[in-house]
Amino acid sequence: MTTMPLETYVARVLAGEAARDSQPAALDALAITVRTFAIANRGRHRADGFDLCDQTHCQVVRTATAATGRAAQATAGRVLLRGRDVANVYYTASCGGRTEIPSAVWPGHEDPPYLPSRDDDACGGAPAWAAQIPEEDLLRALRASGFRGERLRDVRIVSRNGSGRVARLRVEGLQPEQISGQDLRVAVGRTLGWQHIKSSAFELRKQGDAYRFSGHGSGHGVGMCVIGSAKLAADGKDADYILGRYFPGLKISRPNITSRTEVGVKSGSSQAEVRLESGSSPTSNVWVSLPDDDVGEQATITTQTLKARDELARTLGVAPPARVTLRFHPTTDDYERATGQAWFTSGAIVNNELHLLPLAVLRERGVLDRTIRHELVHVMTDATLGRRALWVREGAAIYFAGEPPIPGQPPQRPPFTPEPRASCPDDNELRRPVSVGALTNAYARAHACFAKQIQSGRNWKDVR
Repeated sequence: MTTMPLETYVARVLAGEAARDSQPAALDALAITVRTFAIANRGRHRADGFDLCDQTHCQVVRTATAATGRAAQATAGRVLLRGRDVANVYYTASCGGRTEIPSAVWPGHEDPPYLPSRDDDACGGAPAWAAQIPEEDLLRALRASGFRGERLRDVRIVSRNGSGRVARLRVEGLQPEQISGQDLRVAVGRTLGWQHIKSSAFELRKQGDAYRFSGHGSGHGVGMCVIGSAKLAADGKDADYILGRYFPGLKISRPNITSRTEVGVKSGSSQAEVRLESGSSPTSNVWVSLPDDDVGEQATITTQTLKARDELARTLGVAPPARVTLRFHPTTDDYERATGQAWFTSGAIVNNELHLLPLAVLRERGVLDRTIRHELVHVMTDATLGRRALWVREGAAIYFAGEPPIPGQPPQRPPFTPEPRASCPDDNELRRPVSVGALTNAYARAHACFAKQIQSGRNWKDVR
């Protein structure tokens, strides 16, 4: 692990993220934004043993130039503040003429007033782009992201959000039958390359055995538009004006932060790992590892997991685990390779870490919260139930993973309806199900066997 000053890191990110031939004011504005992002997102990759990566998931790192080095030093220590706190900010290659609110890209994200959706005449809609994707390639990308079906019959835009970007599309012939515009962009990008669908501001039509996408802008569209800021600087606007335009209401200050970071490079990989030295260790012992383009979900998933962990600990009467690591895989295939589980499962524990299907897949299936709770129950109960029949362990996870009780109402549980007097499943039925139906049946019977003993007054620790 090598060490570099924070401002060297900022200069190197500017080399990777700034528009070509940017004026000093644009570089200064981006330097402050880059530094703010780095400090606010310290610990994003703590589950992997470092803080920030050098890819688009965090910030792209390249060799610094004289111009980027000057911008880093000229703005050294300056960050954007929301009140007294370092703000959580974003920037995008091009907003395509209108910026986007965070929740339209990352469901559940806060939409603070300093990240609005509004027209940006400085950007002017550049760049315009078009891509033609063969039907078989689009099907391959969707299936890699967790969609199932033998034939893609049609893809149609069914709704747009307030900024005009594609909100939902129908994918006829596949399950689930809908996908968000952002998730389609990510699915195609991960499998076929990011040069195809550059933003979710697009039109779509079918041409023979292919689909033609035509759009404008590049990236998620949230926060400062890099192309727009470059044009504003070329028109004589200074960095403070640019930042005030894209982040209304935030203040620029010089907080007491460290000037050093540690940068390590994985053996056999070009990916840099950045560790910020400032501050204390994370207060949360929930670590979330997310793939590219799920960047804005970190806080939401962490909060959701902390809430579920604490509720389950109270229900089970056990101490919360000292550490919980969640790894969301970028594709279903990647999940299957890492866990050895079939695509129709949702999560698995490998080396004491919770491995989960792609975030978009779990959301489309409507099982994100339940899956997190299910795997957390395993973490909290396996010390007691680990050597018992698998139906006991899975039955406990299913039983306690239902929605939290509604005040004044009985607890809600997963809607399993097994046959009366059904036998408890054997380990092989649960460990190696041959189909979705077989797994559903085995889960239903495990749940019934476990619930029967709980309802008879037995403590969960005594179920056998």
